[in-house]
Amino acid sequence: MNYSVGNTGRVLWAGLRALIVLTVVCGVLYPLAVTGIAQLAFPAKANGSTIEDASGKVVGSSLIGQRYDLPLKDGQETAAPDLRWFQPRPSRGLGTNTVNTRYALLLSGATNRAGDSSELITWVTEAKAAVVKDNSVPGHPVKPSEVPADAVTSSGSGLDPNISPAYAGLQVRRVAERNHLTVEQVEKLVAEHTGGRILGFIGEPRVNVLELNTALRDLTAKG
Repeated sequence: MNYSVGNTGRVLWAGLRALIVLTVVCGVLYPLAVTGIAQLAFPAKANGSTIEDASGKVVGSSLIGQRYDLPLKDGQETAAPDLRWFQPRPSRGLGTNTVNTRYALLLSGATNRAGDSSELITWVTEAKAAVVKDNSVPGHPVKPSEVPADAVTSSGSGLDPNISPAYAGLQVRRVAERNHLTVEQVEKLVAEHTGGRILGFIGEPRVNVLELNTALRDLTAKG
């Protein structure tokens, strides 16, 4: 009986020591090592790829899109876009049966509508009409044929922070007019924030809307 009790005690003590060692190594030392290496090697990515404005205030992450809407009024369910700013891709905010209308990180996903879905066709048609209306300025009407696909469709995740140079260019005159800037000033901003293909051949040229609007905010603040 004494032998059995002593043997059980040794087994328990060995298990406890293994637990303590593994907790220290896996729960403390390894996370600290990985965090330290990440902070030294690529601190920007390790800290969430945050974007700061001219004052040093963090305004978001370059990896996650944001909406730029006017404040909701009493009784209003859907916010209207604030047309002073470049607008992102729709974030599953088409129609009434939606998945993610405000780039909420917990609601990433697709609507799973087929290309011939009458509901999807209706959403896209309405979205295209809104893009034409919002971006037409006196003397420069926007044609429906000029509206790129990313202006009326969301990405697979619904969180894409980028738009195409074509969609950014479509918004230039409206943004310039609303912010009392010249078209040349806004076109320069778009050019400065247009990224090329990864490694020269992967993906498509893109414009990060948050980075672009942050630069636009800084420019208008100077003026």
